[in-house]
Order: sequence, then structure tokens, then C-alpha cells
Amino acid sequence: MATVTLVQAKLLIQDELVSGVIEDVITVNPIFEVMPFTGISSNAIEYNRENALGDVQSAAVGDTITAKAAATHTKVTTSLVKIIGDAEVDNLIQETLSDQTDQMAYQISSKAKAAARSFQSQMIVGDGTGNTFEGLLTLCDASQKVTTATDGEALAFTLLDELIDLVTAKDGEVDYLMMHGRTLRSYRALLRGLGGAGIGEVVTLPSGKKLHMYGGIPIFRNDWIPVNQVQGGSGAVCTTVFAGTFDDGSRKVGLSGLNTRNNAGIRVNMVGEKEDMDETIARVKWYTSMALFSKRALAALPGITN
Repeated sequence: MATVTLVQAKLLIQDELVSGVIEDVITVNPIFEVMPFTGISSNAIEYNRENALGDVQSAAVGDTITAKAAATHTKVTTSLVKIIGDAEVDNLIQETLSDQTDQMAYQISSKAKAAARSFQSQMIVGDGTGNTFEGLLTLCDASQKVTTATDGEALAFTLLDELIDLVTAKDGEVDYLMMHGRTLRSYRALLRGLGGAGIGEVVTLPSGKKLHMYGGIPIFRNDWIPVNQVQGGSGAVCTTVFAGTFDDGSRKVGLSGLNTRNNAGIRVNMVGEKEDMDETIARVKWYTSMALFSKRALAALPGITN
């Protein structure tokens, strides 16, 4: 089944309020505009990550065939988690103070943005405990990390090149770079130091939003990436840069968000009036997670100090 972005999913939603909520989420987190989401029919998905290919040999006529090793793989299970919250508004406030701003719509929008931020946080630092899904720091394989100096080092174009070269799942295609805002400022400083390079070199998303790019690869800012990591004797000043590729719908080559198949994306359920108070409850919820189908689809550059 082909993957669908959150932008495409929202086209299936008829409720004006819910549609507006989804637009708010995309505004807050531009990576949602291009990140695919795969619908699953159960609360978890199982897939096989390739470890090693079966071997072959070059042989002459009459040689004994010794290349008999089989391919190996690891079965991975990724479960959906629940991101949820209730918007509760007093009915008197809703009826008398909604001329300029619909109070319930505002509260729902705020909950949706909080859900988006929760996803973005878990996308980086989630470790699969405490009802979170595993994020990039946990999912990135040790073999997919660039080796930096013992105590970390400053961002450099050569390090970014090494990082990009590690992403090979989709024949070397790289769909994104992701870094903290602090690191993005360092990247701009590198551009200015070149003299001839235009700092205005950007890639335009379908919505028209412009992002910095490196070698044609969009750079997504994500301030949930920690800037207090320790490497060697650096102290708590280091951060990580990520590079990766999105899945293409085959569930084999990249990163994908996960949704329930029948009700994709953030949903708003009008629960109704509170039993013991004159308040109306709207429940904002998202059953979601994230899967990395190939470990070669993600690489990390740790130990960046500036």
C-alpha cells in the first residue's frame, strides 16, 4: 500500500474544524508536509530489516561451489502510541466570547499543535518507554554514525558529506537533513564564509514554504534535537545532525510515520457536555508511531559543538 502524506490525508476530511487543525500542524512542523504516513490495520506493524546478503563467488569450470551462506534479517515490531488530550470550554464562555475567536476552535487548535510537538519530540528523543515510540536517536544504527573528534568538533561541509554518504537505502538518494536551530545558524555561517555562495539558496515545499538546502537536500529545523549531549570531555554542549530518506510505499527503504488505516491523522471527537459541569469537551487524539524500514535509511552526525 502506498504511503500518504498528512497533507493528502487531510483532503479526505470533511469537517472544516478538523481540516483547519491539520493545516495548523503543517504550519508548525513543515516536515509533515513531505513525510509519508503509512496506514496499518492493527496496533503494530512487523517488518524485516536486511542484515546480510547471501554470498556468491567467482568460479572457474569445475570449481566447487562454496558460496552457500544465506541472507539474514532481523524482524522488527513497531507499535502505535496514543497522543491525546481534552479541550474543555465553559458553555457560557463559548457562547458569549466567541464573536472574534471561536473559543473551542482555539483550544482544539492548541491541542493539535501540542500533539504535533509531542510527535516531533518523540521523533528525536523517544525511546519506546513511557508510552513513546522510538525516535531517530534510538533508531540510528551504530554503523550509521559519522565518527567525529574525541571531544566533538564544529560543523563542516566535509562532515555533512560523510553523513550523506552513509544513507544508501534508496540508491543513495537523501530526502532530508535535520538539525537544531543552533546548528542551522552554524551552517549559515559556513555559507557566508565561502564568499561566493548565496545564503538564499533554498528549496521550496509544495506549500510554498522555503527551506535552506545543502546539495539540493532540504534542511529541516528541529529544536527537539538535544544540544546538551556529552562526547568525550566536551561537556554538555554537543548536538546531532541527521540525514535520511523517506519510505516510498514499499515498506523497505526508509522512514515513515504510522497511522491507523481507517482514521488517519489527528482526529477531533466532540465528546459532549460534562456530566457535572456546564462545559463541553472535545477530544483531540492521534494514534501514531514511526517506522524505519531500513537501517541504511538513516545516518547521524553526533558531537557537533558549535
